[in-house]
Amino acid sequence: MPRSEAASPPTEARMTEIVFPDHTNHLGTLFGGQALAWMDKAAFVAASRYARSTVVTARSEQIDFHVAVPKGALVELVARVVATGRSSLQVEVDMHREDLMTGDTQLATRGRFTMVALDMHGQPTPVPALAPSGD
Repeated sequence: MPRSEAASPPTEARMTEIVFPDHTNHLGTLFGGQALAWMDKAAFVAASRYARSTVVTARSEQIDFHVAVPKGALVELVARVVATGRSSLQVEVDMHREDLMTGDTQLATRGRFTMVALDMHGQPTPVPALAPSGD
């Protein structure tokens, strides 16, 4: 069913990956660079869906690695647009690890990304204001 014009843009994107051996470091855990790449990809998807335009990463900040993610684990990335500027979007990304055999989950990594929406000429373009949450 198509989205209504009055509906607010989606603010969240979810992705799932599995940690294969080529994603790991010498300790058999997820390489930090791979975690950041997946997190940036999730931020890109959330920001692109929200802005309905091309976006680029302008900044990544406050990336906290809480627990290691072993080979064979699933990771679920949840990216949420939490603030907007004129052409920028702040996206928070949580990455949870899941033991495929037991289903146990745990927050592994959390970070914040600033994305900038671009027009067809590669110039910053306005994004919709983020509606206040209805808490």
